[in-house]
Amino acid sequence: MKKYLFYFLTASLVWFSSCQTEEPWQPLFNGENLDNWDKYLGSAIDGQDSLAQAATVEKVFSVVEENGEKLIRISGEINGSLATRDTFANYHLQLVFKWGDEVHATRNSGLLYHSFGDFGAAFGTWMTNIECQLMHDRLGDTYLMNNTYCETSVEEVENGFRYSENGEVKKFSTEHNGQGIQKRVDAEKPLGEWNTVDLYTVGNTAVHVVNGEIVMGNTNTGTVEDDGTVKPLTSGKIQLQSEGAELFVKSVKIKPINNLPSELLNDLPADF
Repeated sequence: MKKYLFYFLTASLVWFSSCQTEEPWQPLFNGENLDNWDKYLGSAIDGQDSLAQAATVEKVFSVVEENGEKLIRISGEINGSLATRDTFANYHLQLVFKWGDEVHATRNSGLLYHSFGDFGAAFGTWMTNIECQLMHDRLGDTYLMNNTYCETSVEEVENGFRYSENGEVKKFSTEHNGQGIQKRVDAEKPLGEWNTVDLYTVGNTAVHVVNGEIVMGNTNTGTVEDDGTVKPLTSGKIQLQSEGAELFVKSVKIKPINNLPSELLNDLPADF
């Protein structure tokens, strides 16, 4: 991790001192292959044991061409993880994705950040993480896997809690008010259209933005330890889920940031 953070700092200094106009994005998908990603196949989708038995890493995670453009294809026929090998902290990540036509269970996936530990730790498949939900109709929700934790300004609704910049700050984890927090507003595009998800993390703060709309803001991200104390969680690997349906990724890229952009702060709680 120290090596990666040093790289990010060095790259930032080089860019700022350069006269070139190159954007400071680091592509996580090189547009050709998935050689720089780790791949893991885990548990079967409910009722799809035969698909799981026939699944291979190459079939579940591949690069395909559509209209002359290379895309990541995630088949969704088995629970699986496509994970960065590097660890990231203090960044703006942008993911552009759309749903395909093949559905094996539900259109479910997630952008899993601050991931750590072993594959299989969460639901027999994923590293422990905090999730920016990609599930159809739930795009931008927060889900806390295993012992992860956050504090979020929310309003109580019939089936749980929904993010509200003017709400009451509550604690969330398996030990507190639950693992799930609903998005503030539905900003998802119709099925088959491209969605852009921007994830901002600075220290122990994380903001989910869907197609330009702030839908979630979490603070004090951490892990609940055995003694009940909360240990800060501010960095980790990035995972993309295979979880029930075909999904295409046009691009996923990242760049370092030191602060949340001022245009976000206007629509976040005052303590951000």
